[in-house]
Amino acid sequence: MKPCTKAVVALGGNALEDKSLPPTAQSQLKVTERTAKYLAALSQAGYELALVHGNGPQVGRILLASETAADVTPPMPFDVCSAMSQGYIGYQLQQQLRKALEERGSRIPVVTVLTQVEVDGEDPAFRRPTKPIGAFYTEAQARELERTRGWTMREDAGRGWRRVVASPQPQRIVELDTIRRLWDSTITVACGGGGIPVLRTADGELEGVSAVIDKDLSAECLAEGTDADVLLILTEVENVCLNYGKPTQKALREVTPEEMERYAADGEFAEGSMLPKVQAAVRFAKSRPGRRAIITSLDRAVEAMAGKTGTVVQ
Repeated sequence: MKPCTKAVVALGGNALEDKSLPPTAQSQLKVTERTAKYLAALSQAGYELALVHGNGPQVGRILLASETAADVTPPMPFDVCSAMSQGYIGYQLQQQLRKALEERGSRIPVVTVLTQVEVDGEDPAFRRPTKPIGAFYTEAQARELERTRGWTMREDAGRGWRRVVASPQPQRIVELDTIRRLWDSTITVACGGGGIPVLRTADGELEGVSAVIDKDLSAECLAEGTDADVLLILTEVENVCLNYGKPTQKALREVTPEEMERYAADGEFAEGSMLPKVQAAVRFAKSRPGRRAIITSLDRAVEAMAGKTGTVVQ
């Protein structure tokens, strides 16, 4: 299979955190170092990359710390917390990726672009929060947080209970032109955490809003906007599966967008987990003939790009 030139890579939570380690900046740096080696291998395989990462746990912790210290210092608005998470995750990614590239003899620069993404204030997502952020809790703890903090809590794919916030659809990447200009010379970390969600006011100004945009959907928006050939969505599993976790589980290899839409309509994919990845993959594959979306695990990224594994939607 002929390698595609341009790929937008959406990094899942396992690319930044190891659940067996305490959730500290130091442990995240350790995981990011491992992730950077896989990304450097992709770059060395001949692909031009832009990276998008999630920030659900990180922005949740930043927000919690800000709210907990409210009697000492004024709490930060949600959009500012999102910007803070973009900054420190991007810093770690660009630092470790530059190191991994240099170990392979590559001097490609890596830069983080603090990215704003416009959303629609009338998006129904603002009335139905679904995006999980922050730590996992027991059901009893979740109910107490609903009572004491007014949070909306929801069970997250059998892993525990988490706070959920609005997750509106990305409409436009504000810094897209800058990212396009950087593409030919630089690996860009952009749309971190799905981007800082902003609304366009009546006088044309941008204003931050309390929400988290799904990073896979923003990665798709970026892939279209930069005219990428591949949208590579990296997660914890090698393939998207039907009947996931059941004895009848079946891995999907090559599927059409229409097939994936039917599976999604049948409820095969968990909301807030695999569903947005599938939606992003379908959207990109349908955006123009010849485009591919691949969903696979971080450690199989190079093989998946070569057509040897993963779920390919085209």
